[in-house]
Amino acid sequence: MNIAETTTSNRLHYRSVPALHDLPRPVYARVEDIAQPKATQPHSHPWVQLSYASRGVLQIRTAEGWFLAPPQWAILVPPSVEHAVFNSPGTEMRSLYIATDALSEVGDTCQVLAVSGLLREMIQHFSQLPAEYDEDGAEGRLVSVMLDLVCEAPREAFSLPWPVEPRLRDICSAILESPERPLRMEEWSARAGVSVRTLERQFLQQTGLNLRRWRLRARLLRALPLLERGDSVTDVALDCGYESTSSFIAAFRQFFGVTPGRFTPQGPKKQGRSGS
Repeated sequence: MNIAETTTSNRLHYRSVPALHDLPRPVYARVEDIAQPKATQPHSHPWVQLSYASRGVLQIRTAEGWFLAPPQWAILVPPSVEHAVFNSPGTEMRSLYIATDALSEVGDTCQVLAVSGLLREMIQHFSQLPAEYDEDGAEGRLVSVMLDLVCEAPREAFSLPWPVEPRLRDICSAILESPERPLRMEEWSARAGVSVRTLERQFLQQTGLNLRRWRLRARLLRALPLLERGDSVTDVALDCGYESTSSFIAAFRQFFGVTPGRFTPQGPKKQGRSGS
């Protein structure tokens, strides 16, 4: 699969990627305030990238899947991994480019990290420092602690693995485009030309999730940008294919550990389509 296959909109505007040949210091901060939804073309870096947004929702898409981070989370991208970055409107990005010898053992696939309050403040502070900060002084010590916090940050399952088999990818694309559509295994297996049992086995082998759990995760991850932009919980539940708000809230809490109201800036005051 190429990354373009996971892009569902041709109306996106693209933003540039800085043409850096070397980092001026072991860690370099890139600050961007992006008013409109935008994306980068697929690209890679010879260093580690920590994509963090203090406001807005980030999505990073690779050949292996879709990784998503609302505020309080960040996405760690290993060196040389081709990826495209997508942002929701009003995103405030504070990305870190990190030399490979400064942050070891990052693995070979993207990871979603929980960002503590301390790490968030350190990233914000570091982003205001000059690019050629004093490595031997207080600024260098701040960087060392910040990288320690990145290494120790809990990893979260805010990702959607993408299968290799084209027929399975077609199923995933259809689910993302119409999450409200009932999941009928017999229909999907007939379209794929295999038995239901074979379909389920292949999907589990290639994604680590069965198709029902993959669809559940896809629905919940789809909800985050909608909640972050201020849509009501009721509207988001309907848009993501849930028949009731209560079932959506229960599934959301079970997966994320918090209620969807945490991600709705307007909170319960904003009215949904049904008036609740």
